[in-house]
Amino acid sequence: MAQRILMKGNEAIAEAAIRAGCRHYFGYPITPQTEIAAYMAKKMPKIGGVFLQAESEIASINMVYGAAAAGVRVMTSSSSPGISLKAEGLSYIAGSDIPALVVNVQRGGPGLGGIQPSQSDYFQATKGGGHGDYRMIVLAPASVQEMASLTIKGFDLADKYLMTSMILADGTIGQMMEPITFEDAEPKTYEKPWALTGTECKRGHNVVNSLYLKPDELEKKNFERFEKYKHIEENEAMWEEYMMEDAEVCVVAFGIASRVAKNAVAAARAEGIKVGLIRPITLWPFPNKAFAKVLDKVRAFVSVELSMGQMIEDIRLATECKKPVMLCNRAGGMIPGPDEVLAAIKKAEKGEF
Repeated sequence: MAQRILMKGNEAIAEAAIRAGCRHYFGYPITPQTEIAAYMAKKMPKIGGVFLQAESEIASINMVYGAAAAGVRVMTSSSSPGISLKAEGLSYIAGSDIPALVVNVQRGGPGLGGIQPSQSDYFQATKGGGHGDYRMIVLAPASVQEMASLTIKGFDLADKYLMTSMILADGTIGQMMEPITFEDAEPKTYEKPWALTGTECKRGHNVVNSLYLKPDELEKKNFERFEKYKHIEENEAMWEEYMMEDAEVCVVAFGIASRVAKNAVAAARAEGIKVGLIRPITLWPFPNKAFAKVLDKVRAFVSVELSMGQMIEDIRLATECKKPVMLCNRAGGMIPGPDEVLAAIKKAEKGEF
């Protein structure tokens, strides 16, 4: 039987990254993700790794860019305002088609906002985050166990598709403690012939660059990149279904909101309401197939979010606006209770929008 370890969510990410082969971490402290940096600061020197607290978030993401170009597994972590500062670097990494892992343990905003949990960086993560046409693979853990397993998955997907993976967590999952296991911590290995490792006079020079001065070349590169994105959308979307077999109302939630929503679904079922839950695990690619499968039998959807309503737009796109979608939300660091979600389910069941 695998050993179970009681860990905080942020620490689980850090330990999983180490087990995934990450030996380079560059970051800057910000609540509520500072434990990731603290864990790396303690562990990296002991295993021959590199921990560096940069002078800023901007510096740290460019250090990630450099290390990724050399072909090593590298990560950075931050929280909402810090991710905004990293946006230019994220775009450069995307434009260079190299792999990296970025962790965002979200807090309330906009601006400095507060240090309480939020999900209001959904747009920033799933629609790019920086300038230009690009995507990131976005993974949304709903438990400390998934903080670990999705971190390893994120590294693997980044290497597989030569792009950035982002763990989009929230402050609650980052700070909570649960028993987890690393029994499935078996990262994959990928050849990286494109990496800047020195030629040893045995091959031509590799170039990692995002600059294309000829517009036809840049256009060609963008079209090629989006062909890859289509493949990812088709093959890498992940989601969980809960009590959806006969559901007439579908609740949609991710992260900590999905745990609240699951309790509300169970309470509604106890009252005879046919309701289920779809939990997107990949926010990009969004699990459109999950919605296409239930669209004919579900009468209404309820999006539960810790924001002013962002994922709700992707639900409407996934359902082609054929069914009504209600928003059940709290913002600014507040979390809806199961009773609030239950009330929204009852309204949706009655058609009160």
